[in-house]
Amino acid sequence: MTGEQIRSRKADHLRICTDERIAPDHCYWDDIRLMHNAMPEINMDDIDMSATVLGKRLEFPFIVTAITGGFSGAKKINENIAKACSELGIGMGVGSERAGVTGVEPGSYSIIKDYDLPLVIGNVGAPQLVPQKSKDRFTADMVGQAKDLIDADYVAIHLNFLQEVVQPEGDCNGAGVRDAIRDLARLYPLIVKETGAGIDAFTAQRLAGIGINGIDVAGMGGTSFSAVEMYRAEDIGDDMHAELGNTFFDWGIPTPVALQEAKCSRLPLIASGGVLDGTHVAAAIAMGAQAAGAAKAILREATESAAAVKEKLLLIKEELKVAMMLTGSANIDQLSKARYVVLGETRDWFEGLKWTQNSI
Repeated sequence: MTGEQIRSRKADHLRICTDERIAPDHCYWDDIRLMHNAMPEINMDDIDMSATVLGKRLEFPFIVTAITGGFSGAKKINENIAKACSELGIGMGVGSERAGVTGVEPGSYSIIKDYDLPLVIGNVGAPQLVPQKSKDRFTADMVGQAKDLIDADYVAIHLNFLQEVVQPEGDCNGAGVRDAIRDLARLYPLIVKETGAGIDAFTAQRLAGIGINGIDVAGMGGTSFSAVEMYRAEDIGDDMHAELGNTFFDWGIPTPVALQEAKCSRLPLIASGGVLDGTHVAAAIAMGAQAAGAAKAILREATESAAAVKEKLLLIKEELKVAMMLTGSANIDQLSKARYVVLGETRDWFEGLKWTQNSI
C-alpha cells in the first residue's frame, strides 16, 4: 500500500467516525446500574480518584484510546488529546502506527512526545505480524520502532480481524498470531486490544501466560469498524463489501460481557467500547477493570481544540466522582467493590452464556 493510499484511508476513517452512525443503537453500559448508597458517610471533597493502571499512576482511571495517525490532519488531533491528557494526568493511545513506521507522516504520532503523559500506548495490528497477501508485514524491529516513535510504555497489539475481513484490502490470515504475540512479548512490554468486537474467555485464556501485561477488551457498543468499512466500500462502489459491513455491523460481544469473560486471564483489564460518560467508567471499575477507555466520546472535541478535549474529560471525571459519592466509594479500590445490577440486553447475554456453557 502506498503512502498516499494510507493517508487516504486514515482520512476516510476519521471522516466516517465523525459524520456517520458507526455504533449500535443500544448502549450496553446503560444496562449496568450501580446500587445507590443513601447514606455514604464520606465527604465528596475527600474522594481519591487516583488509580494505578498497568503500573502507572493516573489521576483518574481513564485512557483516551487509539484514534488516529498517519495523515496531516492527525497531528493536530493527537496534539489536542495529548495536551489535555497530560494536564489531567490520564493515559493516551494512538492509532495504527504502521503508517508512521513506514515513513508516512511520522510527526502525526511523535507530536505526543512533547507532552508529559503518565501512560502512553502504541498500536500495531495483529494481522500484520503474520504473512499476508498484502505482504505488509510488521517485523519485531518495526514494533520496536513503533514503541520508540511515541516513547510508548506499552505497545497494544490490536486484534482487528472484524475490520480486516470486511475491508476490501483487508489482511485475513489469522494463523500464527498468538505465537507472534508471545515472541514479541519477550522483547517489548505489550498489551492486547480488541477493536470493537470484544474478547471472549477462550481468547483470554489463550493470551494468559504468554508474557503480555494486560488486555483491553474493547467490546461491541462503541465504534464498529465493520460499519466504518461499510461506508468506505459504499463510497467506492464495492457492493459486496458494503453488504458484508452491514451484515456484521453489530457483530461482537458487548463490552460488559467481554470484561467478565476476560477475567479468567487474571491479567489487568481495560474496558473500552461504548464508554460515553463517567457512570460508564464507574461501572467498568465495579465490574473489574483497572481503567475504562474511550475514543469516540472525545473525537469531535479532538478535532476542535485541546481545551474542548479537556472540558469533555473534566465532565467525565466529575461524573465519575459523583458516582463514587453516590455509591459510598471514597477511593477507586472501594469503587471496585461497589454493588451493581445487570439489566436489559446485557442481562440477556449473561443468561445466554450460562445456557451455552451448560450445554457444552
